[in-house]
Amino acid sequence: MTHWTLAARAEKMNPSVIREILKVTEKPGIISLAGGLPSPKTFPVHEFAAACATVLTHDGQSALQYAASEGYPALREAVAQWLPWDVDPAQVLITTGSQQGLDLVAKVLADKDSRVLVETPTYLGALQAFTPMEPRIVSVASDDEGPLVEDFVAQAGGSADRARFMYLLPNFQNPTGRTMSEERRAALSARAAELGIPLVEDNPYGDLWFDQPPPAPMTARNPDGCIYLGSFSKVLAPGLRLGYVVAPKAIYPKLLQAKQAADLHTPSFNQRIVAEVLKDGFLDRHVPTIRTLYRQQRDAMLAALEREMAGLGVSWNRPAGGMFLWVRLPEGLNAIELLPAAVERNVAFVPGAAFYADHGDPRTLRLSFVTASAAQIDIAIAALAATIRARLERQG
Repeated sequence: MTHWTLAARAEKMNPSVIREILKVTEKPGIISLAGGLPSPKTFPVHEFAAACATVLTHDGQSALQYAASEGYPALREAVAQWLPWDVDPAQVLITTGSQQGLDLVAKVLADKDSRVLVETPTYLGALQAFTPMEPRIVSVASDDEGPLVEDFVAQAGGSADRARFMYLLPNFQNPTGRTMSEERRAALSARAAELGIPLVEDNPYGDLWFDQPPPAPMTARNPDGCIYLGSFSKVLAPGLRLGYVVAPKAIYPKLLQAKQAADLHTPSFNQRIVAEVLKDGFLDRHVPTIRTLYRQQRDAMLAALEREMAGLGVSWNRPAGGMFLWVRLPEGLNAIELLPAAVERNVAFVPGAAFYADHGDPRTLRLSFVTASAAQIDIAIAALAATIRARLERQG
């Protein structure tokens, strides 16, 4: 009988809570407010069909061939031009989704027992990417404006134990939907520069603002002290698996080497299709349609929460963009325990505790407002409220 001995890092790997919940939502009749899936209504299918034909007709052999690990030059240039600070295309590395960017950062910067800082709470996928490298993931206390600068300094460590980096999602954060204020960005950026701690800025949602753009990226304030991750998943289509990293020249070569070891290069066909779609300012026309749809969906969810949760002791925030809304249950309730009862009433959500590096808050949960219709949101929030009400009544 074959005996498989797992590496220590493999023992630390865990299934995605969200992916496991998505399996439950495949049950007929479930309205899922769980997954962080962009609305399929926003996918520019016609433009992709035309781009595929153009690429195959005019550049088919190159599009189907191996390619440079750095990425397709025209796409790297498009990324550099799209970003709101002076970016050299030579600093852009095209990745297989921005999730790969997180994996590369962890491989290049984190060692066993090294200190890595994250927000409270933070993106579950980042925790999954960092954990196999066996760092000590340390939570920095956070409020509605983002990480607290004083606690960032307190958790930064020193000398041999100085934090390797802090991972941040400043815009419409997953899972909470919060946005870091201008004042907090300026203060955190300044202190990180003083302490010599790199910032890893993940910005998949920054273009999905509803009323006004968020403040300037952290990376724009100190490009040599930050690694910036972006994605085409939320503004074009996630099935392309296209993201990018913008890195200082001091660290770029190592990220490139890690990329080469992982998959040689991101699919060149996909890169050429996106470069073709992006011609003539397509994103400037397309992204506002996504914002309009998602703003309507958010407003529908906020209205349903106001209507259905009255008197239940439930609280929630009002995100200014993105895809998620953060909810806190009344004292004594546990979101993980509540989920099966909610699924029985045909609604699903993601319990919030999974998004904490430690000491998860069992009363929190994440709701996505972008894939369900306004009518479905009304039904789902009413069902969630009924689930909460029944649990409170059982408690007496």
